[in-house]
Amino acid sequence: MITERQLEVVLSVVYEYIKNGETVGSRTVSRRYLTGRSSATIRNEMSDLEDLGFLKQTHASSGRIPTTQGYRLYVDSVLQRVDNAGPSVKLLKKMMEHRQGLEKMLASASEMLSRVSDYVGIAAITPLDTVRFHHVNFVRMGERQVLLLVVLQGGLVHQKFIDVAVDMSQEDLDSLAAKLNHFSGMAWSDIKKTVKKELLADIGRYHDECEKAVSAIDSMLGAHEPKIFTGSFSHMMNLQDFQDLGRMQALCSFLEEEESMAELVKRCSIDGLNVMIGEENGLPGMKGSSIVAATGEAGGQKAVVGVIGPERMDYEKAIASIDGVLRKLDSESAEKEEIKK
Repeated sequence: MITERQLEVVLSVVYEYIKNGETVGSRTVSRRYLTGRSSATIRNEMSDLEDLGFLKQTHASSGRIPTTQGYRLYVDSVLQRVDNAGPSVKLLKKMMEHRQGLEKMLASASEMLSRVSDYVGIAAITPLDTVRFHHVNFVRMGERQVLLLVVLQGGLVHQKFIDVAVDMSQEDLDSLAAKLNHFSGMAWSDIKKTVKKELLADIGRYHDECEKAVSAIDSMLGAHEPKIFTGSFSHMMNLQDFQDLGRMQALCSFLEEEESMAELVKRCSIDGLNVMIGEENGLPGMKGSSIVAATGEAGGQKAVVGVIGPERMDYEKAIASIDGVLRKLDSESAEKEEIKK
């Protein structure tokens, strides 16, 4: 546990370092932030904070810079001033509820965030097979055609026509649906193998039709990884933190790896405003980088909109950028709806 004065010192160092990118000395903190404290007092506190893991020195005679732990303390203080289920998250959920043109809006969000924040804008939507399904219906439409209806958690309905090799009665179709609905409330990605095995065992005479039904649901609910949109990262090349070409190349490579990005999105998919700093990400490609993201959930699906930047990110600006972009997209969407009327 740190003292109130130590907290003030950490927040001052982080704020100054974010602003200027230079190591921060005790005299700077005393003169600009804690004017009632002497430079000697602050120097002692900075030494103690280094021992506690909140600050570090780049070399023996330098001032201090924040560690990941120091940034976390600062970010938590920022988040305390921001409603964690605030405007960004509410706007994102509103976008998801409309659904029409959602992917296009998310792609626009990632590009706009890159421009207004100078970091890399990202947006993602989770695959439908991670959504819990409510129930399945089969409707006999003709001698060899069946309408498949899949109702997901939140009321989202998907439908598809299936051509079958043999005529199935509505009673047989209802029996098939009942066996599938036994798994109601579970995610398709978790149950599809079990479902297929049980169906084929129980309704052997309709083996091919059952297999076709499972395949139809699987193809309908889509891929197993989130769909990710990444904005331009050319703006980041001008940042002081990425003047090291090797570091920039490492981050660019990470952004282009679908599996790594999918894992990152998964880790920050907690409903609300999420910030993961440097080492907290647990991913080698994100060492020295941070992500700030708003996550919303609607109809059982989650969407993420945020920015990736250096650990020395202006976190308050990043949060404001996400909010501003989502407001703009919401306004544009409302204008289009008004024109249609």
